[in-house]
Amino acid sequence: MALDTNPEVLSYEAPEKDLYEMGEMPPMGYVPKQMYAWAIRKERHGNPDSAMLQEVVDVPAIDSHDVLVLVMAAGVNYNGVWAALGKPISPFDGHKQPYHIAGSDAAGIVWAVGDKVKKWKVGDEVVIHCNQDDGEDEECNGGDPMYSPSQRIWGYETPDGSFAQFTNVQSQQLMPRPKHLTWEESACYTLTLATAYRMLFGHEPHDLKPGQNVLVWGASGGLGSYAIQLINTAGANAIGVISDESKRDFVMGLGAKGVLNRKDFNCWGQMPTVNTPEYAAWFKEARKFGAAIWAITGKGVNVDMVFEHPGEATFPVSTFVCKKGGMVVICAGTTGFNLTLDVRYMWMHQKRLQGSHFAHLKQAASANKLMLERRLDPCMSEVFSWADLPDAHMKMLRNEHKPGNMSVLVQAPKTGLRTLEDVLEAK
Repeated sequence: MALDTNPEVLSYEAPEKDLYEMGEMPPMGYVPKQMYAWAIRKERHGNPDSAMLQEVVDVPAIDSHDVLVLVMAAGVNYNGVWAALGKPISPFDGHKQPYHIAGSDAAGIVWAVGDKVKKWKVGDEVVIHCNQDDGEDEECNGGDPMYSPSQRIWGYETPDGSFAQFTNVQSQQLMPRPKHLTWEESACYTLTLATAYRMLFGHEPHDLKPGQNVLVWGASGGLGSYAIQLINTAGANAIGVISDESKRDFVMGLGAKGVLNRKDFNCWGQMPTVNTPEYAAWFKEARKFGAAIWAITGKGVNVDMVFEHPGEATFPVSTFVCKKGGMVVICAGTTGFNLTLDVRYMWMHQKRLQGSHFAHLKQAASANKLMLERRLDPCMSEVFSWADLPDAHMKMLRNEHKPGNMSVLVQAPKTGLRTLEDVLEAK
């Protein structure tokens, strides 16, 4: 294992121990035997507040192309809720390990590197994107790594996510951390930002172009808040959808051209059977929703793209309001997976339905560059202490979280810290 340390890294004295308390810093590059982690076990699948328990586990070993990262802060995403619930599938059905550490977003410090890692050194400050692959097939070498049969999401399909003092990742997952952000701000954005980036720019010829219109579901959430900002960087127009009037100003402040409240309409859920009275009532409400979009885009101007992720509750309307030749791009189904649509409007109007799943390194790095250049706001809404990590996921499960993105402090002892020196002084 190579232990080359970045010469610019701050040196400090600390004892060598087998286990460090939360927030206690080991000597730079020293790897203890054990660590604290929020672990899920298959027999306790359920709500996050009962499925996630703090345990002492072994620090993961790294391979030749791997990097061990000391986690300063971690992001809260819905896949942590899914991992706790074991739905739609249990992560244990994939990785077969005795416990699962969730968490697919993090900011931290490179702590150890495998002997074939050349780009990163101990002491580098990084953010982590969550796509892993074996790197050997043709999709990973000239194609799209997201189509690789070995593609998997770190912290969901792997057992060693960010809700621990240390995490083991592939070196290609690392990207430079924006130094103008705090540790918690750095930790909250990569998963949702890169996912939104691929949805908007990763599916030619329907990659977003200047002047186009995009309907953004969940506009005040993690995905939606980045979608609106990315749409603005492309010179296009975002029409945000919210479920609470208190979120309108937040979404407009991000730069949306207009905002719709879905509670003003009654066309959600699975679509009624075509040509029934129930369908006629649904269709009338769907057209009312479409007319509300026209009030923003101009009469007769349907959206070029629909940014979908609620799934079951919204999908029938999404496929209806998208323009001829436009695209509905979907990355999740947070309201359910049984999608319905009137397929006549799909084939007759030659609309595209595109599934999208996270992003590869090139896309994640392109999105991260915008953050490094201060062209995007991380939109961090709440920060939780390490002890409150399950509660953060309960808020997400109940849709009680504030607009934007959530973080949890891991090794960072308090909020507002931007450097390792800050962390050492705070302790």
